[in-house]
Amino acid sequence: MEEQANPPKGKVGNRSKSRGQGPKDFNQIAFDVVQKAIGERPKEEPPDPNKNPAAVTLGRLGGLKGGKARAEKLSPALRKAIAKKAAEVRWKGTKD
Repeated sequence: MEEQANPPKGKVGNRSKSRGQGPKDFNQIAFDVVQKAIGERPKEEPPDPNKNPAAVTLGRLGGLKGGKARAEKLSPALRKAIAKKAAEVRWKGTKD
């Protein structure tokens, strides 16, 4: 498998702790396969004691439906303006 040395701008994997885990690395998958094959379980990290589990669950639920709910509330003209601005920013640095 060939990996890109410099991923395109804005196309970085989702690996931040605050946004969840992205796809596992090949080595992590291999480690998990070996652990399952020999019958050992990898150590599971305990939940963060500083976070309220109910709030974490509610925050995740809100995050899952937030963008769609916001888009439904916006007028078509405002949605178009937001999309146009995003496209301009996205294509600002590219010159062919």
